[in-house]
Amino acid sequence: MTETVPPVADAAIRDQRALLDAILTAAIRAAHPDLCLPPHLPEPSPGRLIILAAGKAAGSMSAVASRFYRRQHGLGDDRIVGLAVARHGYGQDAPGIHMVEAGHPVPDEAGISATREALRLATEAGPDDEVLVLLSGGGSANWIAPAGDLTLVEKQAITRAMLRSGAPIGEINTVRKHISRIKGGRLALAARNARRILTLAISDVPFDDPAVIASGPTVPDPSTLADARAICEKRGIPLPEEASRLLNDPNNETPKAGDPAFARAEYRIIARPIDALNAAAEAARAAGYEPILLGADLEGEAREVAAEHAAEAKRLKAEGRRVALISGGELTVTIRGEGHGGPNQEYALALAVALDGEPGIFGISADTDGTDGGRGLATDPAGGLIDPTTLERARAAGLDPAAMLEQNDSTAFFAALGDLVNPGPTCTNVNDCRIILVN
Repeated sequence: MTETVPPVADAAIRDQRALLDAILTAAIRAAHPDLCLPPHLPEPSPGRLIILAAGKAAGSMSAVASRFYRRQHGLGDDRIVGLAVARHGYGQDAPGIHMVEAGHPVPDEAGISATREALRLATEAGPDDEVLVLLSGGGSANWIAPAGDLTLVEKQAITRAMLRSGAPIGEINTVRKHISRIKGGRLALAARNARRILTLAISDVPFDDPAVIASGPTVPDPSTLADARAICEKRGIPLPEEASRLLNDPNNETPKAGDPAFARAEYRIIARPIDALNAAAEAARAAGYEPILLGADLEGEAREVAAEHAAEAKRLKAEGRRVALISGGELTVTIRGEGHGGPNQEYALALAVALDGEPGIFGISADTDGTDGGRGLATDPAGGLIDPTTLERARAAGLDPAAMLEQNDSTAFFAALGDLVNPGPTCTNVNDCRIILVN
């Protein structure tokens, strides 16, 4: 039975933990739409401004855009129309824009009805209308329009199987695009009669590929039906009959470069994972640490990457360096146990196990959107925090860190210690942020 774990008593350790939280906060703030969106908003067109938004920042991006056009340009409800779909708990009030909260990472009926409405608005865009598409991570799950006769239940099952397989986001989105009516450039097809389609995106994917962010609804799709079939075969994804038919139908291929639908389409990335990491580096430098960026595009198994980072932290400590190891990207977890958690919590637990109480080394790992895996709720934790006392406190509470790692039970581990990172919905999303302080 787990006992109550007392709070960390050592003042120096508490100070380091507070510093980790402050550095993470600086990283998240750097990518918030309040700061990064206004400089990119264009002059309004002669006709209507049709705002279509999807993803975890859809609510905040829509709110910023609506305020901007109403205050700076005096546009009213006769000129601004639109629809935004965000994860449950991430909605915000945006006058003139219908706000919908929907499922993530597993889609739901709310997402389906909202996506139908988004496609309708895009189709109705005329030659004087501008379609402003505001994208952020999570848009792939929020904009859900199964192709053919594929049902929501079937698409949910495919999504769950892909997530459990440990597939990286690029592979997941390749499959999603070929069983959808909005992803992979198909939103641009729907809005092809508009004066212009401008997409402003907050990137949450490694290498900031527009074709991967929210599954690229307004850009040509470089992936193919054959790619999607190969991924499903490699990952052992069971496919219902209709999904197999779609992936084998040449007429279901996504639009490619050169398609007339993209002639008046423009795409800009307004915030990237590296922007958040650079902000974290500046905060660490101001606190007296030498920042070392390990990369904004890291992929791989969370526990394996954690072991590599622990070894690097120990090496730098042995050299007498005072550094902050900072990294981003999107790690994965191949689920083998029956526990609950997410890539950031699993990374933090694996980091603690690998460091084995090494004095002077502290770490935090969190998803910048405010939630990490979990049950798809806005109250899910974003990650975990570790210090040199983590394993000692865990064992005193009757916890077995290695066993809980094997069971993918990182949420229960950090909850028992009071070391979950719980910022709540941040209303942005530039992927993971991991910080290790080496003293």
